[in-house]
Amino acid sequence: MKACVFTLGCKVNEVESQSLLRGLADMGYEVTDSLGYADVYILNSCAVTAEAERKSRQAVARMRKFNPQAPVLVCGCASRNHPQDFLGKEGVTVVTGTERKQRLLSLLGARGLYPDAGEREFCEMPPPQRSGTRAFLRIQDGCNNFCSYCIIPYLRGRTRSRAAEKIREEALASGAGEIVLTGIDISSYRDGGRDLGDLLTLLSSVPARIRLGSLEAGIVSEAFLEKMKAAGNCAQHFHLSLQSGSSAVLRKMNRHYTREEYLACCERIYRVFPDAAITTDVIVGFPTETEADFLQSLSIVREAGFAHVHVFPYSPREGTAAARLPDLPAEVKRSRAARLMQAAAEAERGYLTRFLGREAEVLFEEEGGYTSNYIRAYAAGAREGAFCRVRLTALQNDGMKAEILEELSYGNLHLL
Repeated sequence: MKACVFTLGCKVNEVESQSLLRGLADMGYEVTDSLGYADVYILNSCAVTAEAERKSRQAVARMRKFNPQAPVLVCGCASRNHPQDFLGKEGVTVVTGTERKQRLLSLLGARGLYPDAGEREFCEMPPPQRSGTRAFLRIQDGCNNFCSYCIIPYLRGRTRSRAAEKIREEALASGAGEIVLTGIDISSYRDGGRDLGDLLTLLSSVPARIRLGSLEAGIVSEAFLEKMKAAGNCAQHFHLSLQSGSSAVLRKMNRHYTREEYLACCERIYRVFPDAAITTDVIVGFPTETEADFLQSLSIVREAGFAHVHVFPYSPREGTAAARLPDLPAEVKRSRAARLMQAAAEAERGYLTRFLGREAEVLFEEEGGYTSNYIRAYAAGAREGAFCRVRLTALQNDGMKAEILEELSYGNLHLL
């Protein structure tokens, strides 16, 4: 018997799907995360945009083309948001939401709607399947921020965190060279009196590089940065969510910082980690964004020294506060996105150029690997799964060419 778990959306969805794959494998199924013939399908859906919901609905039809007789079980944000869109589809037997996704393993022969109950505690899942050199650990779920453009807090519920000791146990058992801590809002992590900085201290004994998922600017205090530095195995990479360089737009977005506070946060990072990569997300064309507001987003790309910027044209999301505002013309959004992507590419090239001739440590995967500060490095003769000290020699496509100097052990990291 073959089972397929197909995923749309965020990294948290991907980690949860890998947990479902592990559970199905333990039950004796041959498992895959690629669409093809299977005897049972699980769809882990996404609703971050209307387009993501549309693709989630389309995925059911794609599954049925491979095997019209196979049951389809649907979970995730899209089925939480509009369960009726899936219940009526031919072949769909079970519809659940975002909570306790592991219960699908006991519902393979069931039928009907199994709604969420409003979880207040973090729900454990089987350890995720892992392929390659990195492991992703889900440490938190839910969000309390309620940004005016985002529907996720309504679908994922309030923030809740995993016990720190369980995270450490899974990290030690993973055997991965790099562990990525992920969640919907990991900045809100709390386990009793422990916060995210305390969790990093606890994970300092894990013989692996620890990389953080997306952070909010408010968490990046001097004390937090000193805990990262003292841990000794934290990657010098901060995905620091921005969304707009204009304080006026940030207020309308219900983001809880100003342009000046965000730039001060970047300065704190560079004081402690001068070579750190700060990456970010920016939304262009928010309903209240003027040309002057956009120019502030354009200029902050240079001022913050971003290593990479993900650019998203604003898309209205039904059910959010921002969706009630008049939308900007599509051409304005397209033009601003193109201008910002050009500025982002120039900033990224400038960041990479700083490291020409420098040494770094790279965890190699199938096609190259990543430095601590998230530079993609390519080296001839690299062995998958190896940590190597390299010299960065030239810019190449989405990263840099590298020359291997020596292979290191996982317990010998210096995170250059």
